[in-house]
Amino acid sequence: MKKKEDRGFPLAEEVRAELCGDGGPWETALEDVLGEQLLVFRNRHRNLEDMFDEFTEKWSGRECLVLGDSRITYDQLPNMVRGVSDRLTNELGVRSGDRVAILAANSPEWVVSFFAVTFLGAIAVAINGWWTAAEIDHALQLTKPKVLIGDSRRLMRADNVDSEIAIVDIDETPEFFTPIEVSKIGQNVLEDDPALILFTSGTTGRAKGALLSHRGLIGFVDGTVHNAQEKTTIALRQLGIDPSSLPSQQDVVLATSPLFHVSGLLAGVLMNMANGAKIVFRKGRFDAEDVLKIIETEKVTNWTAIGDMGPRVMTHPDFLEYDTSSLTRMSSGGAHLSQHMRDQIEKHFPQAALSIGQGYGSSESCGVVTSIGGQEFKEHPSSAGKACMGFEIEIRDENNNTLPDGEEGEIHVKSAYTMLEYWGDPKATRETIKPSRWLAMGDIGRVENGLLFINARARDMIIRSGENIYPVEIEHRLESHSSVSEAAVVGVEHQDKGQEVKAIVVPEGDASLDADTLREWCSETLADYKIPVIWEWRSTALPRNASGKVVKRALTGNTELSSHQD
Repeated sequence: MKKKEDRGFPLAEEVRAELCGDGGPWETALEDVLGEQLLVFRNRHRNLEDMFDEFTEKWSGRECLVLGDSRITYDQLPNMVRGVSDRLTNELGVRSGDRVAILAANSPEWVVSFFAVTFLGAIAVAINGWWTAAEIDHALQLTKPKVLIGDSRRLMRADNVDSEIAIVDIDETPEFFTPIEVSKIGQNVLEDDPALILFTSGTTGRAKGALLSHRGLIGFVDGTVHNAQEKTTIALRQLGIDPSSLPSQQDVVLATSPLFHVSGLLAGVLMNMANGAKIVFRKGRFDAEDVLKIIETEKVTNWTAIGDMGPRVMTHPDFLEYDTSSLTRMSSGGAHLSQHMRDQIEKHFPQAALSIGQGYGSSESCGVVTSIGGQEFKEHPSSAGKACMGFEIEIRDENNNTLPDGEEGEIHVKSAYTMLEYWGDPKATRETIKPSRWLAMGDIGRVENGLLFINARARDMIIRSGENIYPVEIEHRLESHSSVSEAAVVGVEHQDKGQEVKAIVVPEGDASLDADTLREWCSETLADYKIPVIWEWRSTALPRNASGKVVKRALTGNTELSSHQD
């Protein structure tokens, strides 16, 4: 019998039909989710405890969480988690719906605390460990947690904690995390019950708390794993390779993204537990040489380098002294991956070149909305990819009208996994979640042939003499110059033109640069009105938040940067 692709049936459609059709491992169905008919995976977990139990049983015996000399296996983890759940309930009185804040560096205890809280039907509040005392106080006042779990270093910054909040110091009370044999919690936690508050990056002002459900977190895992399986299946069939012939080995993931961020907790931990990976944390501020040491000693296979982590590792003077050949999968987060950065990854990690990819999403979307990688990324380097299973995309104008393909507007997405609300901020919730639960992403983009193209954050757009200018386009051009390490472009007020274009540039090493050189460089590909008029030179790295994004309000003096990157 002829194969479907021989009859003109596209391979991608054939694979999706096999995976997601009737009886497939990722069979989908339309179901009611908060009053909307939305696409979901039929055979899914209904809460995080059920998902956790399946993963820890499936991968029993493998190492799961590693930090220094601490190495916890999948079969050791359940008793640790349920021990903490037991103490939260019986010693500290935590009940369903209560908030428990976590303020700590990446560690096994952070992960254990998260699961322990959600098993009870309580809500984990992931507080940014880089924040100042004032920012931490804002998060505590907003969410009013019953318990605050943290490490000593960060708890010192939480100097205005309400006396009614119980404090658990990870460093001072390690016995709180002692495993005990207790039965499954068995709390009646429903899919759309809240599980986690993740704070937005705060690049536009005071951070808001996105309230995510059990359904949303599980959907992130299922959607990401499905997406990877689908793309892998397509690639193997194109190459004529039988998947069963491939060796099966445990992935080793270097988790440098902070756990209070989507890329740290959802992608770095939850998704990788689904695959039975070993998740390796590290202590202290980001250190490029320490990352190289860990890649070599732990034989790291996967790493998501957010912000400037990748460039700092690749330009380290001792890079060639370390064996990085185990690293076969590398991705980015925090910003679109420029051609310059892709070239650098291919040069320094050639074995990972074909796996370079990225996804587009946000705390509010609680999912990878689009993704792109491999050959498709090479063919469409400026695209964020196609919509992942379960996500719909619309481009809308300022009057909320849907725009046709090719026209630019604000990106809106819809799925079963969108945040429930902004905690304690109904006005912001109404502005962001539109009727029929369409989520306004705050980004400007367009769709062409199913591919999403993102131009810039809507709030970063510069309007100069009536012309819209997208900073990311100029930044990518500047960073493609061999003597530029990194660059940021902002708009500054101008009496006549409304705004003028300013570039803040960090030269590469001891390179000598001047404005004329870079103006000429930009003029080769950019229109005159986009070329920066004002130039600023910096000898230190640009300020970034925990998600790797440059904090432009700090560059312009409009906000204080939270810089506790320890």
